Amino acid sequence: MVNDPIGDFIIQLKNAGMARKNEVSIPYSKMKHAIADKLVDAGYILEAAKRGKKAKKTLDVTLKYDEGGNHHIRGVKRVSKPGRRMYIPVADIYPVKFGRGKRVLSTPAGILTGEEARAQNVGGEELFIIW
Repeated sequence: MVNDPIGDFIIQLKNAGMARKNEVSIPYSKMKHAIADKLVDAGYILEAAKRGKKAKKTLDVTLKYDEGGNHHIRGVKRVSKPGRRMYIPVADIYPVKFGRGKRVLSTPAGILTGEEARAQNVGGEELFIIW
């Protein structure tokens, strides 16, 4: 049983990239699909598609590699965990790794990256950072 589905999701993406997999299949949820769509927009994965019906739905994620065969996800860090939720106001949203990483937030406006949250002037729960 998974107690932290978002943490499990991002670690599965990182581990699949380190193992040079082309695609990874993960149990589906709307939250994971929204996060995967933001990762597609940010350029960390190629595509995310829902497959299956009813209780057997999965999220199939196609990973992205550069010309040298290196995975685009170098590392991830889960910030807000089930035991300790971390909220961040819009004034404290700064670039990650000098602009080379992204911060993913759950806000009242939906799942947003740090740049989008600053542009919309909303804060929220800081889910994880990725670089």
